[in-house]
Amino acid sequence: MTLLKVLRKPISGELKEFQKIFRNSVKSSVPLLDVIMNYILKSKGKQIRPLIVLYSAALFDGINESTYRAATLIELLHTATLVHDDVVDESDRRRGRFSINALWKNKIAVLVGDYLLSRGMLTALQSKDYNVLEIVSEAVKEMSEGELLQIEKARKLDIDESVYYEVIRKKTASLLASCFAAGASSACQSKKDIKKMWNIGEYAGMAFQIKDDLLDYEKSNVTGKPTGIDIKEKKMTLPLIHLLNQSSLLKKRKIINIIKRHNTNKEKVNWIMNEVKASGGINYAMQIMEEYKSKSLTLLKEYPESSSRLALEKIIEFTIDRKK
Repeated sequence: MTLLKVLRKPISGELKEFQKIFRNSVKSSVPLLDVIMNYILKSKGKQIRPLIVLYSAALFDGINESTYRAATLIELLHTATLVHDDVVDESDRRRGRFSINALWKNKIAVLVGDYLLSRGMLTALQSKDYNVLEIVSEAVKEMSEGELLQIEKARKLDIDESVYYEVIRKKTASLLASCFAAGASSACQSKKDIKKMWNIGEYAGMAFQIKDDLLDYEKSNVTGKPTGIDIKEKKMTLPLIHLLNQSSLLKKRKIINIIKRHNTNKEKVNWIMNEVKASGGINYAMQIMEEYKSKSLTLLKEYPESSSRLALEKIIEFTIDRKK
């Protein structure tokens, strides 16, 4: 039995209740929209975020109706961002299936993302879940800022380590942080605890993104070689930034030139990949990833041991043990 199946089992009834509310929240009287929503529902991924929301609530006074709505709001937001991301990245695949923009074109995909966001906000407003809405709105703001900061810096490829951490904190970690905080907010009134849960999720999200960077240097099941996709997409990841920091001015210029002008040349991309490994970039990124994971777990362990806390610990471990 996989770890996620093990984690789902104790709260299988609560997950079913969440899924029922989520399905109802995306129903539409517009036939085209209903067809697209059904397509989205069939391609839902691991649903780690609802798991985090539910277990975060269980860590305090327990799962309630507000918790289900919080999980629904976050899943609507997450789905909306994925739909919009595929448009921005011009991607035609999502989880092995055609993306919304590939099947229905960009205009419809953008509108579908907007619809999902509006459904999330309405779900919270109609139930007066203002605290949860504030938490999730903060995450949306952070994600947008992070994406734009990355785009701005990618033009010049001048992302240093401090800017990189700021980008991933906003772009990736804020959503995971909102899962922990929203779950806590649905079951407890303490602002201190809600903030602490946000921090736990933020640290876990930082580790999650660095793991993503490292996966690009692992061998593909198809080719048996590292993918190098991040370099091809001109993304400045932590292992690459470490290489640049260790390089002479001349070597740095060569690397930047390849990323800017020869990023589709397999031989040159592979040279960078090998240089990253030789510079200790992989080990450095792994060390930083472990530090963020440790920060997250240390904060979480300030709460009394319980099945909910242990489940959240396993989820945090999963963020860096995953293979894809």
